[in-house]
Amino acid sequence: MNSSQAHKPQLLIVLSRFPFPLEKGDKLRAFYQIKELSKTYDITLFATSDSKVSMAHQQMLETYCSRIVIAYIPKWRRTLSLALALFSELPFQVHYFYSNLARKKIKSLVEENEYKHIYCQLIRTTEYVKNIHHIPKTLDYMDALSTGIERRIERRHWYDKWLFRLEAKRLKKYELKIFDFFENHTIISRQDRQLISHPEREKIHCIPNGIAPSFFETLERPEEYDFVFVGNMSYPPNIDAVKYMVEAILPKFPASKLLVSGATPHPSLVKIAQHNSQLEITGWVEDIRDAYLNGKIFLAPMKIGTGMQNKLLEAMALKTPCITTDLANNPIEATDGKEILVGNTSEEIISQMKYLLESSETRTQIAAAAQDFVKEKYSWEETTYQLIEIMNQNHVESTIK
Repeated sequence: MNSSQAHKPQLLIVLSRFPFPLEKGDKLRAFYQIKELSKTYDITLFATSDSKVSMAHQQMLETYCSRIVIAYIPKWRRTLSLALALFSELPFQVHYFYSNLARKKIKSLVEENEYKHIYCQLIRTTEYVKNIHHIPKTLDYMDALSTGIERRIERRHWYDKWLFRLEAKRLKKYELKIFDFFENHTIISRQDRQLISHPEREKIHCIPNGIAPSFFETLERPEEYDFVFVGNMSYPPNIDAVKYMVEAILPKFPASKLLVSGATPHPSLVKIAQHNSQLEITGWVEDIRDAYLNGKIFLAPMKIGTGMQNKLLEAMALKTPCITTDLANNPIEATDGKEILVGNTSEEIISQMKYLLESSETRTQIAAAAQDFVKEKYSWEETTYQLIEIMNQNHVESTIK
């Protein structure tokens, strides 16, 4: 522990994945929250992983954490846990991210340190700490996972629909059950809070995501493509969005190309790109800002999924005008026609695309308004300060008792 951390209260953060590299939304949220929380707390980071975490990635967190503990759960063990989950009432993903060895490591950490608070990201981590009652705990639901799974059911194959229905049912039940084990609860948006069916859901605090300052820098804009989409390309809602664009949108713009960038492109998308000259898939990009800046318009016609779309916030911060659906815009709360354009049908989305393509002046106006909106509303420093205030209230109550 360095001298700057010596007098800070100790905080245990429990994650289902090591928060680097930042190719997934939960990692991005955890990384920037840890960065801000480290200004107030001496942090112990506990994360599970199914593969070795490189020293370079660990060093990215060592700046903000005095201790980093990684519980390695090999994929074969996780697969076995999924099989055993058939005979349990717990959600499959809770089983997938759980191990007895990891629970014992957390138990030892709690016994050896004087944590003032425990912060869990996602309900898949809660089994590790739910029965620790002498330390105040905060659960970050992030989004309504049960609804996210429900929205994928109709797009699944006939032979695994039953599995998704079962998981959605278990998640909904578990979201309610785990509520009472935690003093505090947070979630990304009001839209997601309404999807948690607990009678006291209004007690869940909305803590949105933020944007790193680097996304507000003035950079060169090549704009070699008319349209661009960015995201983790193994994530079903993103795969669904790209397939939708290829099938229902791009044929109306035969002279245009869609650039898709992001980690681990799904094989089905790679195959489509091999036979469709309008789609280009790059995979992982070292500086994802380059992808956003290479498109005139950012398209995000999200039809399924929950939570807040970081991709939209990042595009808006970089002054790439965005077209999306109500499903994706509602959590962000941008004004349609001013800071963003919204369309929920193919016809509406195509109309908005033509509107922006026809006028560079309109694109510039919406992009400038979007950046101002994001800069004012979405700051990691401000949103994490709200989280710290929630945690501090528990410390005050503990002192009074």
